[in-house]
Amino acid sequence: MMIEIFQQALNGMAIGAVYVLIALGLTVVFGILGIAHFAHGSVAMFGGYLTFVFGERFGLSFFPAMALAMVGGAVVGLLIERLAYRPVRDAPHINAFIIALGLTMMIEGLNLLMFGADQVVIQTPYRGVYNIAGIAIAELRVLVILTAFVLVGVIALLISRTKTGKSIRAVAQNRQAAVLMGVNVSMVSLVVFSISSALGVSAGALIGALLAIAPGVGEGLAVKGFAVLILGGLGSIPGAIVGGLTLGVSEAMAAGFISSAYKDVIAFLVMIVVLLFRPEGLLGKR
Repeated sequence: MMIEIFQQALNGMAIGAVYVLIALGLTVVFGILGIAHFAHGSVAMFGGYLTFVFGERFGLSFFPAMALAMVGGAVVGLLIERLAYRPVRDAPHINAFIIALGLTMMIEGLNLLMFGADQVVIQTPYRGVYNIAGIAIAELRVLVILTAFVLVGVIALLISRTKTGKSIRAVAQNRQAAVLMGVNVSMVSLVVFSISSALGVSAGALIGALLAIAPGVGEGLAVKGFAVLILGGLGSIPGAIVGGLTLGVSEAMAAGFISSAYKDVIAFLVMIVVLLFRPEGLLGKR
């Protein structure tokens, strides 16, 4: 029984690591700019397809293909911020909300047009399975977890240790004061969307290697990302990490011990229970 619990927890940590990347991308946009970027899941799927194309057509191995796709995702983030969100930056929040929904449909349509309707699995050479004390540890799942935490570490260092990071934190704390201190808010917004989209692309590539990508998967990822955002605490990077892993492990436990048909129900039930006792989320501020 204990071996099965550990096995499901490990499986859940791998998918939870993907949720962490999705939620972290949403966190930097929502926590800093106050925008609910619903198109984030569709951008992640675009990145997954792009990684697949770089691997299949250009012969790149998985991680170089993912890195190149992340660069492409950062460019997409720049375009989204500049063309879609910046014109309504000072408008009522409902405007950005409607634009986010429109972007979701548009990017999903572009994904369908460019890459087709077939389900895609990104092939990797990481197919080893190790058995430790009766627990099967897939090499790919371990690499997914490590990749996610390396990216989280890079973003944490960027925000906490660099001049750009200080500008981002200043805008998050008080936009008007940041402007008065000479911070270029427009540039900060561009950087934030680039980072967010690059993280989303990495999540799309990892989910494509772990499971598969297909039309419609992006919306589900966005919903899970916002669930993690609420569970961990709005605008909290540590909260995104804890919330993503909690949601992933909850889903795996539900699928392993109850039924895969109920894994989403159980996962969101955990979120509801947490919010009943901590409305601000696990690591959010009161």
